[in-house]
Amino acid sequence: MNTSAESRLAALFERIEPVDATWIDRARARQLQLTKPPGSLGRLEEIANRIAAILATLSPAIERARIVLFASDHGVCEEGVNPFPQAVTAQMVANFLRGGAAINVLAGVAGADLEIVDVGVASDIPVAAGLIRRTIARGTRNFCRAAAMSREETLAAILVGAERADQAAAEGYRLLGIGEMGIGNTTSASAVAAALTGLPSASVIGRGTGADPAGMARKLSAVERGLALHREHLLQPLDILARLGGFEIAAMCGVCLGAASHRCAILVDGFIATAAASVAVACKPAVRDYLFAAHRSTEPGQAPLLDRIGHVPLLDLEMRLGEGTGAALAIPIVRAAVRAFTDMATFQSAGVSEAGDG
Repeated sequence: MNTSAESRLAALFERIEPVDATWIDRARARQLQLTKPPGSLGRLEEIANRIAAILATLSPAIERARIVLFASDHGVCEEGVNPFPQAVTAQMVANFLRGGAAINVLAGVAGADLEIVDVGVASDIPVAAGLIRRTIARGTRNFCRAAAMSREETLAAILVGAERADQAAAEGYRLLGIGEMGIGNTTSASAVAAALTGLPSASVIGRGTGADPAGMARKLSAVERGLALHREHLLQPLDILARLGGFEIAAMCGVCLGAASHRCAILVDGFIATAAASVAVACKPAVRDYLFAAHRSTEPGQAPLLDRIGHVPLLDLEMRLGEGTGAALAIPIVRAAVRAFTDMATFQSAGVSEAGDG
């Protein structure tokens, strides 16, 4: 056992504190002073109130945002769970680095920085300029036959994510989004979701990148066999992550933990990112206070995980791409909520009568 990694993770847990609820009350009081009917901006008010509480100020500023995208491969692809070959993971990482993917476009629209991190891609990446290499191994093991990751590998991947959150916080970012790329990772996320929630495997499995009925059957079989093989070891969240997860899922979990330790807000992308965030919350419940669910995925496994972490998505656009695309789309909404909170005139400053002033 890597006692150094264990002690670093324990220290990380210790640094995470719940958000002070009195800041929510103070933000709500300010909302009542702004030139609008109470509650008329709906969930934008909730977003702004929570950002104010996370940053512990009534003058929050989150103009700078970064999306951290982790890439890794999955041994469970040996079971035929995905219609695409595993080499697509490396090919898509190269596409990200060239600026040609959906996340590049949407992050650009949002004015967000994009960071690409290799934590376990199996194939050589043909374009490497700008890539952050933190490879734990060349893909996980097939969880139908063995634990996907060892305890040491799991901790290493979590700490990579925490390191990227540390770096972002040091550079002044207070809003982070998480995203992923990994052929086969909806299968891993489905297995993690089933283990965390106790729900039947069939209820948390979706089409992923486009599985046909035969592929869906193989996916269900793989998840059920993995759960059966590891059943006695699925009692603690980090054991669930190690047995059934992936390096990119562990790294996103690490970002959630690390960002919370720095009082940064975290935009959680779709199903796979929600699985990672759910593990983080299971490890340290206070992480929940720093999360925002960016969008509702069409993958059925996300809904029960959202229930577990207690968040309602900001967007519902019938998306299931991953990559952090939902997080990118949510960034302007969060910025708008905060700017309305900080820049709108108060009734007093605008000379506008409040309700009941006669």
